[in-house]
Amino acid sequence: MRHSRKLAGAAYAAPVAAFVLVFFVAPLLLVGRMSASDWPLLAGDLGINMPDNYAGIADNPLFWPAVGFTLKYTGIVVVLLIGLSLVLALIVSGHAKGTGFFRTAYFLPTTLGLASASLLFYGFYSSAIGPLDPILQGLGLIDEPVSWLGSPTAALWSTVVLIVWKFAGFFMIILLVGLHSISPDVYEAARLDGANRWQAFWHVTIPLLRPALGLVFILSVTGSLLAFDQFFILTKGGPDNSTVTVVQLIYREAFQRFDLGAAAAISVVVLAALVVVNIGQLRALRKDT
Repeated sequence: MRHSRKLAGAAYAAPVAAFVLVFFVAPLLLVGRMSASDWPLLAGDLGINMPDNYAGIADNPLFWPAVGFTLKYTGIVVVLLIGLSLVLALIVSGHAKGTGFFRTAYFLPTTLGLASASLLFYGFYSSAIGPLDPILQGLGLIDEPVSWLGSPTAALWSTVVLIVWKFAGFFMIILLVGLHSISPDVYEAARLDGANRWQAFWHVTIPLLRPALGLVFILSVTGSLLAFDQFFILTKGGPDNSTVTVVQLIYREAFQRFDLGAAAAISVVVLAALVVVNIGQLRALRKDT
């Protein structure tokens, strides 16, 4: 019977193991092989050139600007997303009339694909067909159409608005679950000890919400470091390569310069950095909890 149970367990795990092997382990090994080779996209010799691809990363004129921009974008998005999603979760955490409607309304943008949302905002920002400029002109806030994607600063913040609009509702749900897991007895004890609302929020809500906040932090940091769709659709890295992210740089090396070896080397470096960042985040979260 023990043997049959082991076989049954292996049978249940086999589909997942096969999926991981085919769609994660095999591509990872292939990327490692590419990163150590002269691997053109179309044709050419596949000779080993280790460590040329890795040594050439620092010499890429777009690499360090892309890293700097990605980190800047990540910092802005993470702060705004966590702050706004926490505010939204607090707003809809009660049971007042209409709360369900607002929960649905805040979460609704999450159901839209990122590429579709980026196209929507591209039209929204357009001075030719977009409604934003006419609305602001009608309110007297601007005198003429604004090039929302025409300067580095405007392009960055226009993209940040898209991402915050798209994902704040999703992170709100995570924090809302965390808020509902806090027992009302804890707040009652805090009130008996003389704590006001701010003190209860800072000394009770935030510490007990730390696991949910940690999860939101990890997801937002990882997603921002791997940003691609929104910049590829809205700015295409412009103006003047000022909004090129690290993942966009990988795409350019692979499909515009046709150098899969260089693209794979950058991918391996990015993967290693993400592993280090996530390990640090998980350790900090485990320590705090």
